Amino acid sequence: MATPTIPGFDVKTTAPAGFEHEPDATSGYWHNRALNTLPPADFIAPYARHRPLPTPGIETRKAYIIGGGIGGLSAAFYLIRDGHMPAENITILEEMSVEGGSMDGAGTPKEGYIVRGGREMNWNYDTLWDMFQDVPAAELPEGYSVLDEYRMVNDNDPNYSKSRLMRNGGEIMDFTDFGLSKSQQWEMIRLILKRKEDLDDITIEEYFSAGFLQSNFWSLFRSMFAFKNCHSLLETKLYMHRFLDSIDGFGDMSVLVFPKYNQFDTFIKPLAKLLRDKGVKVQLDTRVYDLDMTLSGDKKTVTGLRCVVNGAEQQIDVAPGDLVFALTGSMTENTAYGDMDTVPELTVDRHTPGENSGWALWTNLAKKSPVFGKPEKFYGDTDQSMWESATLTCKPSPLVDKLTELSVNDPYSGRTVTGGIITFTDSNWFMSVTINRQPHFPDQPDDTLVIWVYGLLMDKDGNFIKKPMPECTGHEILAELCHHLGLKDHLDAVAAQTKVRTALMPYITAQFMKRAAGDRPRPVPDGCTNLGLIGQFVETRNDIIFTMEASIRTARIGVYTLLNIPKQVPDISPTQYDIRNMIKGARALNSGKPFVGERLLHRVLDKTYFSHILPPLPDPENTKHDMVAQEIGEILGKGGEAVKVVGTWISALRASVSNHDSASERNGVSGKDK
Repeated sequence: MATPTIPGFDVKTTAPAGFEHEPDATSGYWHNRALNTLPPADFIAPYARHRPLPTPGIETRKAYIIGGGIGGLSAAFYLIRDGHMPAENITILEEMSVEGGSMDGAGTPKEGYIVRGGREMNWNYDTLWDMFQDVPAAELPEGYSVLDEYRMVNDNDPNYSKSRLMRNGGEIMDFTDFGLSKSQQWEMIRLILKRKEDLDDITIEEYFSAGFLQSNFWSLFRSMFAFKNCHSLLETKLYMHRFLDSIDGFGDMSVLVFPKYNQFDTFIKPLAKLLRDKGVKVQLDTRVYDLDMTLSGDKKTVTGLRCVVNGAEQQIDVAPGDLVFALTGSMTENTAYGDMDTVPELTVDRHTPGENSGWALWTNLAKKSPVFGKPEKFYGDTDQSMWESATLTCKPSPLVDKLTELSVNDPYSGRTVTGGIITFTDSNWFMSVTINRQPHFPDQPDDTLVIWVYGLLMDKDGNFIKKPMPECTGHEILAELCHHLGLKDHLDAVAAQTKVRTALMPYITAQFMKRAAGDRPRPVPDGCTNLGLIGQFVETRNDIIFTMEASIRTARIGVYTLLNIPKQVPDISPTQYDIRNMIKGARALNSGKPFVGERLLHRVLDKTYFSHILPPLPDPENTKHDMVAQEIGEILGKGGEAVKVVGTWISALRASVSNHDSASERNGVSGKDK
């Protein structure tokens, strides 16, 4: 492969020593200077989407990717697009009989559909959109991408909920009221200010007060992201940074964007088709359980893969120069399935997934070196990592009628339906239900709806069915749902028109287990010369997990690092540093009421260029001055004289700005000239 050149420039094909393929925007102060040719670490813009030159010798190197989920498929994509590796040199090895990993979607109208879990996305999943801007659309004509298709759907059909929280058998709650006292708001602010290094092995319930954990805000947060109170406080902090710009959309879920179809048909099929069409090999029914590795000093080099292919032992040799990308752990490993009349039966021990599990590869790696982390911290207690979902395939019934009342559009219209999950806050299982855009599957009949339900808490009896959710049949889970919707008297009519398929997942939130630095390995662990790690159990600098974005990010970092490509994977979107997001986030935490100091900010910035960053005040015009004075008194905690002094200073400042503008106008100086 001939490397193109630019006349007059010595263009490097590999990155120089010390180059950060995964930069960290929190590591220090960044500023412009002559020798700083790279943009800031969290720079997200077209300038960060350049294409580097091929790495020398790339045309003869091969790559073996263990895991055909979104992370493995992404590794293949970036090897081709940015690494210039020939597609036919890439082999994906997948344990299941279909690619997609945890991003599944299957079934028929006759047997019922099933989706183990769903994905919530927002605008700032930049690695995801970076990739899917180059993946051909599923339904639009040639030349359009999955990103184009996704935006057209969401730009023309806004997402929001009118029934986000419910209780008392069908009563809609005021989900605009987060229910946080001033002290509970400060609990969140203090957590955001804490250093990540100070939060090792601390759980959510060890930090937050009981009142915070009973608030509407926590009901919204934990149901949206599937946090249990025993999970990692550090991960909660990372989520708060990642979604700081979204807090004011938590209540009605207007912050989210959803696909037209299920995640498998929307993302996996188009991406897998692109890779196969280019020549990538996909080998299914292949479980890789260990890696042969040579250790020389601090260098670690993979020389072979040990696997089971269709039940038979096999070894795959890895030649010098070849690359390996491996999935560590799996959220949906050992899923147990049930149906209308059957209870799912787990086949794993509470504390160990067993030798034949998909966790075996990570377990065996961890035995070779501490740089591969501690998998037992994540799979070691299924009571804390397990929850269950149920997929309902429904013909018209009282259940459909009730959910239609709670939806923003007719479920059969093809547009947004519930706008995300509806959570029953008084449910012992902490149950939620949602209807996404329909049809949810391309082959779904016109008179059929696919509804998704999940319960977060697995250790309590239901409110109506006096058993924990994992001990229930699909019919019993349907009965519990009908109870919370006020439909228990219509259960027979609902059941006659509904098929239920359940999925009990022992590790679905294993990635949230409390952890410390080093428990999860880096995308390219120290000393690894040809091994990259991908998926939800890999440590990135600042990103969260339990997202498509996280899996894609780990793959992209691994590709750039192992090929030493002179290109960076940008840190997460810098929205957490934007004063506008901080202000509207503070207002949202205070349930839409002005936070302490907000009126003072209005007094200072009113009639200036920056006034637009402030949310409108609810105060009548004739009371604004008194409200500001009251706020100053609250802040200073002093008497009227101090309030008067501060008020006079603010008025003088405002007058100074106003007088300067007036003088400029009198002298014929326009805003444009300034």
